[in-house]
Amino acid sequence: MRNPLMALPSARLVDGLGDDAREALRSILLDIRQDARTRAEACWRAHKGPMALYWKVVSVYAGHIARLLRQAEVRARQATREKRGTW
Repeated sequence: MRNPLMALPSARLVDGLGDDAREALRSILLDIRQDARTRAEACWRAHKGPMALYWKVVSVYAGHIARLLRQAEVRARQATREKRGTW
């Protein structure tokens, strides 16, 4: 499945982040994703469908943004290799 956030005009701004900032942000987003998944499951078991849906959406978007950051890291590594001429 294609990441829908890649279509946003500002998606390429993450390319300008440094490696440390990108990794820290990605780590936070992955934690948010896991926490939101846990909350969604708890809400679903408690028969609170609207809140389960809310937390599931939070989880999905956090995951999409985390993947966007990972893709930016891959693009940055490829650009560095191209500059050095090594593949």
